[in-house]
Amino acid sequence: MNPLFKTNRTLNCRGRLIDLSVPKVMGIINTTPDSFYEGSRQTDLKAIVLQAEKMLSQGATFIDVGGYSSRPGSTDIPIEEEELRVLPAINAIIKEFPNAFISVDTFRSAIAEKAADAGACMVNDISGGQLDINMFATIAKLQVPYVLMHMRGNPQNMAQQTQYDDLIKDIMDYFHPKIHQLNRLGVKDCIVDVGFGFSKTPEQNFQLLDGLSYYQLLEKPLLVGLSRKSMIWRTLKTDADHALNGTTALHVVALQKGASILRVHDVKEAVETIELVEKINAAHKQNLKQAELNH
Repeated sequence: MNPLFKTNRTLNCRGRLIDLSVPKVMGIINTTPDSFYEGSRQTDLKAIVLQAEKMLSQGATFIDVGGYSSRPGSTDIPIEEEELRVLPAINAIIKEFPNAFISVDTFRSAIAEKAADAGACMVNDISGGQLDINMFATIAKLQVPYVLMHMRGNPQNMAQQTQYDDLIKDIMDYFHPKIHQLNRLGVKDCIVDVGFGFSKTPEQNFQLLDGLSYYQLLEKPLLVGLSRKSMIWRTLKTDADHALNGTTALHVVALQKGASILRVHDVKEAVETIELVEKINAAHKQNLKQAELNH
């Protein structure tokens, strides 16, 4: 990578700085009855708190709470139902773990604002501001880190929107104006998510993973959401319940190509993967240093 392009390595979450020089893990808690991986579904507040406790104890930096299933073909729900799923969960986690970094997974600005009032310090928007024209202004007002994801259409129709002239370039062209708009609004911390599984075929997902390092040119941290997705289990002819090994394999690739945050269902395994890849990176630097001395 060209050394002129320096990715921002810190996030400001309500006055607390998070150092991304070593990649971090975001644990997924879905307060939905129909998310694609059954193991992530939690609708009982006690179970939600226990899951958050487990993820934090295993090394998660962030907990991502979502109440709207975004799997392909999922059912649209009214904002009132999403609010009833999300806000009690955030309140319960914050009450038990007041220092936890909570991200809210929503494309609705009203939910984002109420979640921030409840203690969330990050907004993870699968639509990149496309499904709510007020989202960017809301993020600017809240001054919280914002995950800007690539998706076409919405969860109900995105599977039919997979035609690209040049996949890698088209997605880059999607991000540039949005990042510029966020910068003009004064949003200080933007995280890029290329949107694995969203309006992309399995083959396109692998092409995108191979080209992931290209998006470091945006100079923003990269969040990668590969955990147990269909690109893995369809390829391996299994199901989401048996896709952990494949997830770990692809996490290694993502980390080597510049991922700063892994959004996962299985925190312990992701933390261990980061630790091992960091050891490889340190050994690589040592080998380069030794080679320079030898010459």
